[in-house]
Amino acid sequence: MSSQKFVRAGVGRGLGGMVVSAVGYRSQGIPPRLHRGLPSPYLTLIFSLDGPVVGGVTPEQARGPGASREEIVVGGLHQRPAYIVQPGCEAGVQLAVHPLAARTLLGLPAGALASDLVTSGTDVLGKRVAEVRERLCEQRSWADRFATLGGYLRERAAAGEGGTPVRSEVAEAWAWLARHRGAGTLNGLAEHVALSPRRLTSVFRAETGLSPKQAARLTRFQHARNAVVRAVAAGRAPDLARVAADCGYYDHSHLVRDFRQYTGVSPTAWLAEECRNIQAGGHLYGEE
Repeated sequence: MSSQKFVRAGVGRGLGGMVVSAVGYRSQGIPPRLHRGLPSPYLTLIFSLDGPVVGGVTPEQARGPGASREEIVVGGLHQRPAYIVQPGCEAGVQLAVHPLAARTLLGLPAGALASDLVTSGTDVLGKRVAEVRERLCEQRSWADRFATLGGYLRERAAAGEGGTPVRSEVAEAWAWLARHRGAGTLNGLAEHVALSPRRLTSVFRAETGLSPKQAARLTRFQHARNAVVRAVAAGRAPDLARVAADCGYYDHSHLVRDFRQYTGVSPTAWLAEECRNIQAGGHLYGEE
């Protein structure tokens, strides 16, 4: 008998917004398939509770001998989908981490993760994180797993508090983009933080791995994608023209172009692939 379950929890309590969402997932008896891990304005941290997460930058790589195989995955901000081979049975926890929390929680700026689509969690977080994963695998309840992860992340946050802070201009620029949901101009943002557009782009990219314009597009896409997901989860056909207007796109075609860039397919094709996951409670990472 096939089943699929997603469980959400407040792992980020006490972390001041550094962890935006935490989702436990388990499936069994599901036909194996290739899943698209979509770009978002958040870093991804995955603890697999079964075998390794197998993936690549193309479907061919994900299915071939050159695939990445990690039991703990750290993903930076990226502009294209990651392709993940989903087996018939799998379980794990996926966290959406605010990119400006990377220095505190991960020990390095998000920009340092930009060169690779995924990075080994132990390479970033050290051997202690492997012990945390082993404990998660031994525990039988989601409540215990989330409590373990929350405690570990609070330890990381406390240890990282004395590190190099994020530049105030970058922090305010990110907050401005979030408030405007990706709308506005680079010149307007640069004026707001009192930097030239070129200087802002330089320091923003060094910290996050994206330019302000790229971050703005990702932020807008995240809101649009979540609006589509909420409609499907509620049993409604999404009105893409309305979603485009509400999320700051010029028109429906503009939204479709962004969907094709970030998913590799049209909104309709993506929904056909992901309908089961959405109906089971997935795909609202980063916007509860």
